[in-house]
Amino acid sequence: MADLERFEAWQRFKAGAALEVDWQGRVVWELRHRDHHHDARKLRNGNVLLLCLRPVMPEITARVQGGLPGTEAGGTIYADYLLEMTIAGEIVWEWRSWEHMAPEDFPITPQDHRAEWTHGNTVAETADGNILVSFRNISTVILIERATGDIIWKLGAPPLAQQHDPRPLPNGNVLIFDNGTHRRDHPAIFSRVIEVDPRTSEIVWQYRDRSLFEFFSPYISGAQRLPNGNTLICEGCHGRIFEVTAGGEVVWEYVNPHFFEEPGPVGLNNWVFRAFRYTEAEIAAARRA
Repeated sequence: MADLERFEAWQRFKAGAALEVDWQGRVVWELRHRDHHHDARKLRNGNVLLLCLRPVMPEITARVQGGLPGTEAGGTIYADYLLEMTIAGEIVWEWRSWEHMAPEDFPITPQDHRAEWTHGNTVAETADGNILVSFRNISTVILIERATGDIIWKLGAPPLAQQHDPRPLPNGNVLIFDNGTHRRDHPAIFSRVIEVDPRTSEIVWQYRDRSLFEFFSPYISGAQRLPNGNTLICEGCHGRIFEVTAGGEVVWEYVNPHFFEEPGPVGLNNWVFRAFRYTEAEIAAARRA
């Protein structure tokens, strides 16, 4: 099978739907788009933001730097774009990465295939209605001004290294799971969770294991700041979910006991993409809605 055929088969395998289900598992609404992958968010206006992927023009492909030479998808490189859609399926807003980001300024990390340039994995809405996006293959998080489409803040490598799941916090900061593959500022690979102040781009809090190599997930993963000030961390590739205090003490832990034989190189695994903790009050409110 040619590179392009393999990539398109992988995309079909990974593609999903954005949907809402109730607490009885019934589908309330569902949106599908052929380019949708990885993430979608219900916006406060009731619409849905989809993370999507499609091939870019040859002139953009020629400008993409980095990655493993010769690993394009049949000579083609894919990149991310965002779609805002109503639940009825009407497209009301679109944002394309290649129209706002110069490929030369965002090279692919050294050992990744060049089939994808940006490889988005997360979209999130901030309190003021702007959009956070995480691009794994270029180790970059950006903040898009919703009204104009302009990038008004970005954080790259270093300090980031193939991060996932940037989450806006009530104090205006951003919580990020920094996976740690291909670090540019440290010779070792390790994961950490960092809280970044976008006004200064400074790391104001972080969690990493006292033993450098004991906490590491090269893919997936995420973190959630809890109401009690602790942080729930999903170490995705080991199926481990644990809670830490602000001082870094582990106070709760769970390891997924369920394993699955996934097609492809991953094989048997207990991976968990993300984890969320809900209070009884939140669950009760959702059931009443």
